[in-house]
Amino acid sequence: MKIELTPVDVSEKEILRNLLEKYDYEFSQYDQRDVNHLGLYGYDYLDYYWTEADRWAFFIKVDQKLAGFVMINTYREVEVESRYSMAEFFVMHKYRGRGVGRYAAHHAFDMFPGTWQLKRHPKNMGSVHFWNTVIREYTGGKYTYMPAHPQATYDDGSLGDVFVFQSPQKGLLP
Repeated sequence: MKIELTPVDVSEKEILRNLLEKYDYEFSQYDQRDVNHLGLYGYDYLDYYWTEADRWAFFIKVDQKLAGFVMINTYREVEVESRYSMAEFFVMHKYRGRGVGRYAAHHAFDMFPGTWQLKRHPKNMGSVHFWNTVIREYTGGKYTYMPAHPQATYDDGSLGDVFVFQSPQKGLLP
């Protein structure tokens, strides 16, 4: 199984938009977001990934097939010094439990050296388990965990849990 992260080209924006709809549909069970009048969730910041320097989008591919995406930016979730944030992270069901997400997360962290913030919804138990494991493994247990942080609110009013950690790896920026 060959897993890779490939930068999303502007010509592939609609593909990413389609995957974001699947991601938002799944996530709506936690944040209780409604669709808009067109029956879509929409992603307000999508165009910025090609117009602002501090945003990066990657497809996760397994054996050259779309398996998800990783979206990174420099906007902090909470007022703690950091360089990068995991804006969005999605692995399709077919590829979960096979090491795809773990590889994609580790590779993304390796590509962007520095201090990271990552927010997760506390009701998303799959995400809770995944990020607990991945961040502990990646950092060797050297991270800060801030449960139910008041600056990390979701649409449903839930307070997000935030991790802050250092990417000790050599940068592999694309």
